[in-house]
Amino acid sequence: MAGEDPRRWMWGDALELLARADRLHRQVFELGASHMRQACWEPPVDVLETEREVVVIAALPGVGDGSLSLAIEGPSLFIRGERTLPKELHAAMIHRMELPQGCFERRVPLPPGRYDQVRHQTRDGCLVVSLRKLAQGG
Repeated sequence: MAGEDPRRWMWGDALELLARADRLHRQVFELGASHMRQACWEPPVDVLETEREVVVIAALPGVGDGSLSLAIEGPSLFIRGERTLPKELHAAMIHRMELPQGCFERRVPLPPGRYDQVRHQTRDGCLVVSLRKLAQGG
């Protein structure tokens, strides 16, 4: 960075720190709606709709099916679970740790409609939930 104005990279670093603090606030320190009022983080999600289904994709690296709970509650899909520390971290010196750990919850508002089939799978570090739409008259 020789010759670069230090104010420019300092400003970039400051903006990056503010963005990271905002992400941490939203994901790690928000209280979930759990019965125990345990502090939970919220995974980011995408919601897509086709003619036949609604697909919800949640970024959950390292989370398997066994630690997930899904429920349709009113007009929302409720995703809950836990991301546990990999066993390698128990004896490791941590240099950087950005992926959230512990309890997670996310209430995802669904498009208006009714659904008769809910399927899910974990794929490429994401939870993919497919909800088949019922015909409007059915």
